[in-house]
Amino acid sequence: MSIKSYAKKLGIVGKPNTGKSTFFSAATLIPVDIGNYPFTTIKPNRGIGYLRTPCVHNEFNVEDDPKNSLCLDGIRLVPVELIDVAGLVPGAWKGRGLGNQFLDEIRKADALLHVVDAAGATDSEGRICKPGDHDPVKDVKFLETEITMWMNQILKKDWPKMARTTEAGKEDLISLLETRLSGLAIKRFHIIESLRKTDLNMDKPTLWSNKDLIKFLNILRRISKPTLIAANKIDLPTAEENVERLKKLGYTVVPCSAEAELALRRAGEKSLIDYRPGDCRLTIKTPEKLTEAQDRALTIIQEQILFKFGSTGVQAALNTAFFELLQMVAVYPVEDSEHLSDHKGRILPDVYLVPYGTTARQLAYIIHTELGESFIHAIDIRGKQRIGEDYVLKNRDVVSIVSAKKRG
Repeated sequence: MSIKSYAKKLGIVGKPNTGKSTFFSAATLIPVDIGNYPFTTIKPNRGIGYLRTPCVHNEFNVEDDPKNSLCLDGIRLVPVELIDVAGLVPGAWKGRGLGNQFLDEIRKADALLHVVDAAGATDSEGRICKPGDHDPVKDVKFLETEITMWMNQILKKDWPKMARTTEAGKEDLISLLETRLSGLAIKRFHIIESLRKTDLNMDKPTLWSNKDLIKFLNILRRISKPTLIAANKIDLPTAEENVERLKKLGYTVVPCSAEAELALRRAGEKSLIDYRPGDCRLTIKTPEKLTEAQDRALTIIQEQILFKFGSTGVQAALNTAFFELLQMVAVYPVEDSEHLSDHKGRILPDVYLVPYGTTARQLAYIIHTELGESFIHAIDIRGKQRIGEDYVLKNRDVVSIVSAKKRG
C-alpha cells in the first residue's frame, strides 16, 4: 500500500538488542533478522505500519470501501512509514560501529521512536546482562548526545563562514541554517523556535562558543526530532520501576512488549486467535490446534501483559508518535457529499493524515494540485455547511472539496 510523499516518517532507534527490530517486525509483519547480539541489523529496514483510529462509517450508517487504508470491525488502519535503524553504540557520531552510516538513515525521519530496554537487561553496548544491572536512563542520555553531536559534526565545518556571512549582513542566520540543515528534515519554524528558546546573540554568531552551538543543537534536536520512548520488555523484573524514572526525563513514555505483540500478530496470521493490533484481549479461535507451549505462551501474554497493561503497547506507541508527538489528524475527503463517495462510487475510500493546522485548501492541494488551484470552498459533511479555504481541519473530519474544475 503506497503512502503519499507528504506523509511523516518515524525512525525506530536505540542501542543494539533492545527489541528494536522485534518492534519493527511486530508493527509491520515484515520478517527481519532478530538476534540477542549486537548489530543483528546492519542495513535499515523500511516498512509500513498502521495507525488505529475509529472509522466514521458507523456514524453515517454506511458500509465503507477503503482504498488507501483498511477497515476492520469499525477500526480504520492508516498506513505510515517506519524506518528501523541499526543499533547505535556510544561514539556512533564519531563513526564507531558504523555509527555515522546508521545516523544518516534517520535524516529524513520526522520523529523518533526510541526503543529502550526498560528492564536494564542489556548493557551500554547491547550485550545481555541481568535485569536491573543497567540503568535505562543512561540509554536515553546516550542517544541524546549521539544525535546532537552528529548534528554538530554536520554544522560546525561551515559554522565560521555562516557566522561571518550573517554579521556582514549578506544573509540572515535563520536562512543559512535552514539551507544547511534541510537534508535533516529540519524546517524553518524548527530553527526559529529553537533560537527563540536560547539566550544566544543571533546578531553576533561569531561570538558563539562550541558549547553555545551544542546548546542550540540540543534544543533543535528536541524540537525537530521529537522523540517517544517505547519502554520495552515491560514484563521483565525492574521494568515497571524504571518506566517511572524514564518519565521524569520529560519524554512521553509508552510501556510495551514487542515480543508479545509479534507473537500475537503471528498467531493471528495463522488464524489461531482473533486479535487486532492494540486490543486489550485475545480470543482463541481454534484451541484444538494449539500446542501446549503455544497455549501456555498465549495465557501468559493475556494475563501478564494484556490484562495488566491494557495492551502490548506497540500500537499505542505508534498512535502516540503520530497523533500526539507529530500532531497529525485523520481526515476523510469525499467527492460526492450526498453519498460520501469518490467518482467511482467507493464510499469513504480515503483517509489522509495531515498535520494539525492544515486548512481545507491545503488539503485540496495535497489531494491534487489542480484541486487546490481551482478551490472554491469545501463542505463539512457532518455539519452540512460550507466552509472556507482557511477552515482548520479537525481529527475525523469528513469534507468534500468544491472546485471550479473537476479532476481530470
